[in-house]
Amino acid sequence: MIGISLREKISKFFTYTILVITAIFVLYPVIWIITGSLNPGDSLFSTSLIPDSLSLKHYVYLFNETDYLNWYKNTLKIAFWNMILSTFLVVTAAYAFSRFRFPGRKQGLMTMLVLQMFPGFMGMIAIYMLLLQLNLLDNHWGLILVYAGGSIPFNAWLVKGYFDGMPRSLEEAAKIDGASNVKIFYKIMMPLSKPILVFVAVTNFIGPWMDFIFARLVLRSSEKKTLAIGLFEMVTGRGNSEFTTFAAGAVLVAVPITILFFIFQDQLTDGLKAGANKG
Repeated sequence: MIGISLREKISKFFTYTILVITAIFVLYPVIWIITGSLNPGDSLFSTSLIPDSLSLKHYVYLFNETDYLNWYKNTLKIAFWNMILSTFLVVTAAYAFSRFRFPGRKQGLMTMLVLQMFPGFMGMIAIYMLLLQLNLLDNHWGLILVYAGGSIPFNAWLVKGYFDGMPRSLEEAAKIDGASNVKIFYKIMMPLSKPILVFVAVTNFIGPWMDFIFARLVLRSSEKKTLAIGLFEMVTGRGNSEFTTFAAGAVLVAVPITILFFIFQDQLTDGLKAGANKG
């Protein structure tokens, strides 16, 4: 018993040590960026973890001297509509592949599986030409369609795995009562799929806040820029003179994402576990 107790203590010691080290590696850059954004200077090199004085001048500068608010609105608009459109496309596609048998189903699933193997930017030229022909370049809806289409392969497989784990007896009982497929989808499947729906919605909301490559490809005019483009251009060619302002912008970018994680953390955890177990 003593040996077992000693092994458990050693195991716990190493486990907590790894967790503490991981937490330090994760939190240190975050704390550095937050303190950097409050540093009165202009360079991150002069920033210390505990600065001598704090200032909000970089936040004030962002809203008064740059188009940060417009970038924020554009990103929020793209993220919101991408979340709505992507979730709808993913869930309807996943439901069809999970519950119906039709010609081309297996080939469609294999195609989506293979598409996940390739990085998204491989299709940049094709996306550019397609949006050019549709007159959707420098258009927020063009970018939303790119994000929504790109989210389907992986997320559809994830949600399909969740639907596959739900008993078919629920639908059969509803059909006996005269419910249509559409009614079953909205009245039975959707309420029971809340965790995976929240996970898909939140991940699709977060995507546009982080993306620079496709936003740079599609959007050109200054009034259409997103946060990633605006902040990048703000520090490009300025040496180290704007990095504390960049840090302030980065902190504000994290605000809506952090709020979403706090609100939906239980559903996100359940959705991730459900998709992993049943996918």
